[in-house]
Amino acid sequence: MQKLANRVANIAPFQVMAIMARAKHLQALGEDVIHLEVGEPDFIAPEAVNQAGAEAIAQGKTGYTAATGLPELRQAISKFYQSRYHVQVAPERIVVTPGASGALLLLSSLMVNEGQEVLMPDPCYPCNRHFLAQVGARARMLNCDASNNFEIPLEALDQEWDEHTAGVWLASPANPTGSVLSQEYVSQIWQSVRRHEGHVLVDEIYQGLVFEGEDFTALSVSDDIFVINSFSKYFAMTGWRLGWIVVPEWAIDGATKLAQNLFISAPAISQHAAIRAFESDVLAECEVRRLELATRRKTLIKGLKRIGLPIASAPQGAFYIYVDVSGITEDAMAWSLRLLEEKHVAVTPGADFGARDAHKYVRFAYTCDSHRLEMAIDRIADFIAGY
Repeated sequence: MQKLANRVANIAPFQVMAIMARAKHLQALGEDVIHLEVGEPDFIAPEAVNQAGAEAIAQGKTGYTAATGLPELRQAISKFYQSRYHVQVAPERIVVTPGASGALLLLSSLMVNEGQEVLMPDPCYPCNRHFLAQVGARARMLNCDASNNFEIPLEALDQEWDEHTAGVWLASPANPTGSVLSQEYVSQIWQSVRRHEGHVLVDEIYQGLVFEGEDFTALSVSDDIFVINSFSKYFAMTGWRLGWIVVPEWAIDGATKLAQNLFISAPAISQHAAIRAFESDVLAECEVRRLELATRRKTLIKGLKRIGLPIASAPQGAFYIYVDVSGITEDAMAWSLRLLEEKHVAVTPGADFGARDAHKYVRFAYTCDSHRLEMAIDRIADFIAGY
């Protein structure tokens, strides 16, 4: 009998997939399920972007592009950094990828050797550590908690660094906590890692979706920091599978070579559509949506407080709230499954995002409208009362 590669055993499945599968089954049975588990708002790509994609198809712009992306798109991203964040980023440093996932795969191959480790906060997005497994490396999760906004303590970084450490991967705004790093914190991390001759990645795929704190790019700290971004969140282009990575000048040739071999090019139609995303009317529409998410955030925070569910750390960005349910249950996964079965509200258990204290937490996504969020709060309140 043939066997799967050993690395497959090291990849943990998404626990939330069991929640989603059951939620879809209940919907098929006619039940009204409120989805607070999915990291995808109920927006679609702006119509102007959709039209640009349709025009690309009509004009036959469907072939391979350069491995690093359309020059026009890379130029548009470069101009966006200048206009929005007042940072100069040469287009040559921008590699357009098949989603932010493609960027993470490229970075893993570019900067991490077999047997090395990358330091990450616990909790964090699970796929980050799984990409490392593909290159024979691993993540070392550093314990973080709500008292310090789920940030890696600077002293812990120096204590944990050893000869096997390649770098540090951070995210701002963060999934699942909604935490936003300060520019000063990123600068301090960078100074520490530079002393150790390692690399820093800052995942900025929720950039722009900041409601409190600083909306900045880590590229304002140093040109040697790696940054990834995506069209999936702020621009609501999830299914278009398009992202990018900004690399230091000294890494351009290596990143280009890997892009050529790993994925040939990002989807051409998506790239042509994404150029339109940076025009003023689309950016204005995205800002209206950001304000709508800000309203939803307030609605959900107010509702959770009303029913006595403690928010682990005040969410400043993205569209998530990380909630401590340890006062109700010792098993957040079982609690989440039962909430779905009894009240038809789907949430994400903390087990997907880390190990330490994961059983205490549940992630709520404010990805549906405020009316649905209020309905969810009422159902959860009834559930807690009878738990």
